[in-house]
Amino acid sequence: MEGTKGAGGRKGGDRTKVSKSVKAGLQFPVGRIGRYLKKGRYAKRTAAGAPIYLAAVLEYLAAEVLELAGNAARDNKKNRINPRHVLLAVRNDEELGKLLQGVTIASGGVLPNINPVLLPKKTSSNSTPSTAEKAPKSPKKL
Repeated sequence: MEGTKGAGGRKGGDRTKVSKSVKAGLQFPVGRIGRYLKKGRYAKRTAAGAPIYLAAVLEYLAAEVLELAGNAARDNKKNRINPRHVLLAVRNDEELGKLLQGVTIASGGVLPNINPVLLPKKTSSNSTPSTAEKAPKSPKKL
């Protein structure tokens, strides 16, 4: 008889384990998300592709938020992303802002916003009012 046999009579006993995340080409844990879907009892049955799809969506959203937050950190001349940078990234992006509309980010603060009514009025110091503005016009006689 030949060396070792795998399950079902296949040849070659050593089979390296390849995770579902590696097969799907993702960084997020597909197996863990599948386990959470089952344990959470969201449905009686879940398809095999459901945790893969969910992991891909979550990975995309995380990458998007991190990229925008990294840009906000660079704009503030910082090397680390803090909650303020995450808030600025989310609130300045239209689609992410709509997705996380009712979400409060701890230690994030608020967007800088001053109502235009509160700003001082612009006065032109070098120009003098014209003569038409000085003297009121008398009503025209018929």
